Amino acid sequence: MESQFDRSAYSTTGAIGLFQLMPSTANDLRVDPRSPRANVLGGAAYLRQLLDQFGSIPVALAAYNAGPSAVRRGAVGPETLNYVAAVSRMWQAIEGCR
Repeated sequence: MESQFDRSAYSTTGAIGLFQLMPSTANDLRVDPRSPRANVLGGAAYLRQLLDQFGSIPVALAAYNAGPSAVRRGAVGPETLNYVAAVSRMWQAIEGCR
């Protein structure tokens, strides 16, 4: 969502690429966040980890956006809630994802 499908996107918080991976997350996943292919594969793997950890798509999306620690603390703000809603709307709009 944040990258607007721009593979060279950089956020003000330091997130990189299509899936807006933080450098530390990319390092943990052992992917180069500047490589579009690696960024997408790493982002998908990270989402899978979060889904396995939290057991809920909306909660996993919140953890992807705000960080797992913030979700565990219940420190999810309006920006993250808007992110989850936007991703959910996009998911619903994509044919075959309903």
